[in-house]
Amino acid sequence: MTDFGPVFYIFGHILLALGAAMLLPAGYDYLLADPNWMAMLQSSVETLLFGALLSIASRTDTPQPLSLRQAYMLTAAIWLLAPAFAALPFVHGAPDVSLTDAYFEAASGLTTTGYTVFQYLDEMPRSVLLWRAMLQWAGGLGIAFVAMIFLPVMRIGGMRFFQTEGFDTFGKVLPRATDIALALLQVYSVLTIACALAYVACGMQTFDAIANAMTTMSTGGFATSDQSFAHYPIATHYASIIFMLLAGLPLIRFVQIVQGQLSPIWRDSQVRAFLRWSLYYTLLAVLWRYAHEDLPFEQIFRETAFNFVSILTGTGFGVASVEAWGAFVLVLVFLVGMSGGCTGSTSGSLSVFRVQVVLEAIKTAIRQLHSPNRVVLPRYDGKPLDEATMGPLILHVTGYILTQGIVAVLISMTGVDFSSALFASWGAIGNIGFGIGPTVAATGTMADYNDLATWLMSLSMLLGRLGLLAILVLVLPRFWRD
Repeated sequence: MTDFGPVFYIFGHILLALGAAMLLPAGYDYLLADPNWMAMLQSSVETLLFGALLSIASRTDTPQPLSLRQAYMLTAAIWLLAPAFAALPFVHGAPDVSLTDAYFEAASGLTTTGYTVFQYLDEMPRSVLLWRAMLQWAGGLGIAFVAMIFLPVMRIGGMRFFQTEGFDTFGKVLPRATDIALALLQVYSVLTIACALAYVACGMQTFDAIANAMTTMSTGGFATSDQSFAHYPIATHYASIIFMLLAGLPLIRFVQIVQGQLSPIWRDSQVRAFLRWSLYYTLLAVLWRYAHEDLPFEQIFRETAFNFVSILTGTGFGVASVEAWGAFVLVLVFLVGMSGGCTGSTSGSLSVFRVQVVLEAIKTAIRQLHSPNRVVLPRYDGKPLDEATMGPLILHVTGYILTQGIVAVLISMTGVDFSSALFASWGAIGNIGFGIGPTVAATGTMADYNDLATWLMSLSMLLGRLGLLAILVLVLPRFWRD
């Protein structure tokens, strides 16, 4: 029988950290004399008490390392249950929404999706805006850490490949998970500070710069204004494009750069592919718009580059509506969102690595058909991909596409038009957070989706962020058999 104690103990400590983090926005509102600080403080106390009781009740004198089954359970518990506590400030205080909307907002934050049901952000208490940004910043680092450490161990979605000696990351960079975590935190923090300083230098107010820097580097996309980045000076658009691209790169590569190893980041084929795809998609859309719209080239280039990089990295910021650009651009947008950023970054969707491997598998199959007697193996970066890598990866990609279609149909069955349902599924499972469709158009948010559709999107965000299998495996009866 599985021992739940270690899982409860660690999750209790995570709640303690979450509750303590709530004190920062509470203190900020207190200094501003905003009464919303009381709601934030109440949420903090409730989370701290529950976390403390859970940790005390499950504490043991002889702690043991987690088994693989316990690791699955802990990972799923964090992403499924932590949003419920992170949502408390939205229920107790501004904007005083329902539990459904509060959970959706918190899940969107922690998974760095960026969908929001909140309107009138410009009038929202600063504690709410800061808490949303903090959720995404913490989620971005947590996601990168899960992708680096836990998913390879769990052999989810082909991530076992990143444990092999042939892939120049952990074994040759840092020997232990704790060292990796510390190095990632340092790099992540420095990049966030640099992003905030760049925003300030471009004319953004200090608070907005800090909050938007946190949601930029986490590729989260929670802005501090209802107009997203259209509210800020043009210079900030270009600065954001640069930092969104940086956020879409593997964080471990920045650790190597700090250590004086400059070549691995460029030798990484997914990095080169990510940058190429960003350029190709953007130029294709720019040329299309330039041929069909009577607007200055600079405006077309800036709007297109910003939105396409935001969608590719799964950030979700926007400076213009892509729906007005025509059906051809919407098709490109859909493909861009499916690709995502690099593995080991804060981006979501399929990831460049998985798309590259699928394309390589297709090419291998074609070559095999052309030469049946020839033994052809799929390769990545010149290294053969074995069945232990290819099996979970193909399963993940297939499950990803099927789940996206199923969720789109389910959302449409709740009464949402199919266009809005399809893009809601696309944005939720891919953690893209870029709202498209008639249901979004009225408010620019997901507020007009009904409660059932909102819960479906919440579950989809969590499924997408955990690589589907980490949660789905928990419903299999054989998972619970000893």
